Amino acid sequence: MATPLDRPDLHHQAETAASGLPPLLVAAERVASTVSQGVHGRRRVGQGETFWQFRRYEFGDSTQLIDWRQSAKSDPVYVREMEWEAAQSVWLWTDGSPSMDYASEPTAQTKGWRAKVLAVALTSLLVRAGERVALMGTGMIPATGRNTLLRIATALERQGISATDSLPGPEFVPRHGRVVLFGDFLAPLGDTRTALSHLADHGVEGHLVQILDPSEETLPFEGRVEFEGPEGEGRIMIGRVESVRQAYREELAHHQAGLEAVARSFGWSLTRHMTHRPPETVLMTLYQLLSQVIRH
Repeated sequence: MATPLDRPDLHHQAETAASGLPPLLVAAERVASTVSQGVHGRRRVGQGETFWQFRRYEFGDSTQLIDWRQSAKSDPVYVREMEWEAAQSVWLWTDGSPSMDYASEPTAQTKGWRAKVLAVALTSLLVRAGERVALMGTGMIPATGRNTLLRIATALERQGISATDSLPGPEFVPRHGRVVLFGDFLAPLGDTRTALSHLADHGVEGHLVQILDPSEETLPFEGRVEFEGPEGEGRIMIGRVESVRQAYREELAHHQAGLEAVARSFGWSLTRHMTHRPPETVLMTLYQLLSQVIRH
């Protein structure tokens, strides 16, 4: 359910109308501008010479990558990759499942909206630095520039709610590419491991940003409360929520430790973010992390 902060206020509406930009982009640009003032601009790594590497075609590779001239020299089919291009590209994904459409307070942002704001704000910072960015699940080719930022913001603005979008599906990302996934990652750890392995097994590096509402961390409710799962989990009535609070917190901590272990097993990183905290903080951390990785 949308909340007041999910919808732009009057000033925001006027600013958006004047600029002709999607509300999501305007909100994200505000966040990105704040963060950009806190980091030193860095020069784009020069492309220099182009180095192609060849490897055998694998299931899931795009046929557009096949090098027919190289393949004609022998029986195996070969694809080619530009290491520099893949290493300088970032693919983004946001969780579009019903659980993300949640905010415990009427004045709070939903997890889904915060995920989109962070994704677009990160795109803004990356394209300012000359990096190539694409949005997973859209067929976009990694590119840089203002048009790329606008395309990603528009695509996320139009993204609907889908029960099948709690984890990224199998998608081709070149070796040495990097993905940043925004979601609550409350799915069973086995499902998460399977989803990430489709990317990690192909040499893709990744970063997870787990976004939670503060109530999901503390379970602050009191007395008799009925809980309903947003993704078909059913309903449960608890007579005294305070009696299960400690057990709930321990279970969440166990899940988060498991999620971190899954990410670490692939050589990936994990950042946690609560929607009641400023988005600039996690964006700064994430951008600096990506900057260090890309620079190396």
